[in-house]
Amino acid sequence: MAPHSFFNVNLLLILALFSVFNLCFAARLLSTASPQDQLLRYHNGALLQGTISVNLIWYGYFKPSQRAIVSDFITSLSDSDATASNPSVATWWKGVEKYYQLSNPKNPSSPSLHLGRQLLDEKYSLGKSLSEDQIIQLAAYGEQKDAINVVLTASDVTVAGFCVNRCGTHGSKSSIVKGKNQKFAYIWVGNSETQCPGYCAWPFHQPIYGPQNPPLGSPNSDVGIDGAVAVLSGLLAGTATNPFGDGFYQGPATAPLEAASACPGVYGKGAYPGYAGDLLLDPTTGASYNAHGSNGRKHLLPAIYDPSTSQCSTLV
Repeated sequence: MAPHSFFNVNLLLILALFSVFNLCFAARLLSTASPQDQLLRYHNGALLQGTISVNLIWYGYFKPSQRAIVSDFITSLSDSDATASNPSVATWWKGVEKYYQLSNPKNPSSPSLHLGRQLLDEKYSLGKSLSEDQIIQLAAYGEQKDAINVVLTASDVTVAGFCVNRCGTHGSKSSIVKGKNQKFAYIWVGNSETQCPGYCAWPFHQPIYGPQNPPLGSPNSDVGIDGAVAVLSGLLAGTATNPFGDGFYQGPATAPLEAASACPGVYGKGAYPGYAGDLLLDPTTGASYNAHGSNGRKHLLPAIYDPSTSQCSTLV
């Protein structure tokens, strides 16, 4: 099955003419639609529920420190201890739970995500230039049931569409498990450190186009991976609320506006094109962030579109 959502920079060149960074056509639809149209409509499909393992498939070479940043972020989604330092990643994830209350008011049941298996392919078994089909092939190495299989490609791996019109994507794939047809959800995110940090690692890198504000300090001192976490978090929100292409979204199913992609470039209050918003500042490193995570990590996470208020909800 083809991917049905992506974090993209589809119209970045055109939008740059209007000094707009990190917006896409879907975002412009949001601004011109009527209040009723702005609601992400539920298409009556299945949402992810129960205990979901998030399996990480590392394609290419990643430093152990880079793998730790991502795995700590996944752990933070359900780490109750991390909520002691608010705002937290776990608190951010609660914004996704509102969609479950709308889909099933009598018995809302949002998924509990936990870190599953981590698979390393450091020898580039499929080469250093991957197609969409090869991304799905890699994703299939993870679990086939009650799972989100996340493929992360290293900074020297090119992927079809990467840096051209997308920074990551999510979709689903059918498989046979014990004689039954099952669907598993997958996500792909690329490390944009050397290929297109001005596209996919903003605001930790100065944008190629649009307002040329100074870049922010990355919370874990890794521009490519901190940018990847920002993309991954938004795709996780979209995967939970629209895993199989018939959940919550607005617009065409092939390029939907979802829980996080409905708020492009918004990370804190007061955000506007080219400005991520008013964020927290680490007094020691000078890094910007909006969420505390496991093992003392800090992360920058996108705003979640709140279906109850028709507004983008930020942690700070």
